[in-house]
Amino acid sequence: MGLQIRPDYLAEPGEIPAFWISTYDEIQAWLQAHVSLGKSEIIGKSAGGREIQAALYGSARQGLGTTTFSGALGCRDMQAYLGPDAAKKVYMGIGGVHGFELEGIVGVVNLINVLETGKDLRGTAWPEITETAKQLDRIMLIPLMNPDGRARVPMRMETNKGPDMDCHEYLNIGCWADGNRIVWPMCKTLIPMDFDQVEFPGGYPNDAGVNIQHDDFFGKRQPETEALFALCARERPDLIMHMHTGAPFRNYFMRMLRDFCEPALTPVFEQLYVRVHTRLALEGLQSSNDPVVEADPTQSSLGPFNLTSALNLHCGALNVVMESPSHGFSGYDRQGELVTHSPEMLLDAQLYCHLEAMRFLAEKGGRIKWAPGRNRKA
Repeated sequence: MGLQIRPDYLAEPGEIPAFWISTYDEIQAWLQAHVSLGKSEIIGKSAGGREIQAALYGSARQGLGTTTFSGALGCRDMQAYLGPDAAKKVYMGIGGVHGFELEGIVGVVNLINVLETGKDLRGTAWPEITETAKQLDRIMLIPLMNPDGRARVPMRMETNKGPDMDCHEYLNIGCWADGNRIVWPMCKTLIPMDFDQVEFPGGYPNDAGVNIQHDDFFGKRQPETEALFALCARERPDLIMHMHTGAPFRNYFMRMLRDFCEPALTPVFEQLYVRVHTRLALEGLQSSNDPVVEADPTQSSLGPFNLTSALNLHCGALNVVMESPSHGFSGYDRQGELVTHSPEMLLDAQLYCHLEAMRFLAEKGGRIKWAPGRNRKA
């Protein structure tokens, strides 16, 4: 396996904030030491044999339905799939599907700390989150879905390189053996990646060379995907937030993506988009403070089939990708001015996204309210 990381790319800040818990070993130890109100559960192992841990809160749905998700769509009766606890509201947050996209990982760890103590790891209280969490029946949080990719990059935090994203993309996506950087989206043309052909494979793939965002979902799935599918089949979540790092270089702020999913959920996605982006704008975490500009769902074009799509078709949940800016490089706002996001700003954006997504679920009632009803004669 190519692991010859360029030494100059491994520079870290002189001081790393205490709230920036991002490595595999840190996360494993932190979950074991700090999850007490919830339950820490190993949901599976990676292709490289590393544990995937989740923190679970609240009460799971009890009992299964009488049909599959597809069957429920066919008979227009979602309770037949969700079971006797169909009205329960079940939320899931996932970080680290790509191993060196650290913002989502740090965000999920801090969200867990808020659920445990009422405060993030800076000591900042989030009463809106704690109150909203009480309105949900089940919360499941996975800080690091791809521990292989994360373990491959031996650093806690990058230094910010201004508008030069070369270092970040090298660490996240990798470099060919001839020294040319692997670029996005061409990195997706080789799944699995042959590690013998690279100088460094980056944090995208697991140890089998598979980018699980684009796994072989209807064929031989990777163990990480199997673990996630099994958890979703057991828990039947209503809403899953996937926290990635990949905000557009122009308008370089947190952005919700519209990935391929069940058409009936399109209006629900758009309502959630407005909710999340309005809050981000009002908190100064968008290119402007104007929700009319920043919370327009028509800005989000339909994306491809990927993990979020597969999970939607697997268990019926609304799956949403949030793309964060990186702490490792800067981008530009709508006016073309350079913008750098501090670690504190990035954490705030992560937690506001989770807050508004959980609040949306609490108020809108979940999948049982978003599904077509049973056909009945008048």
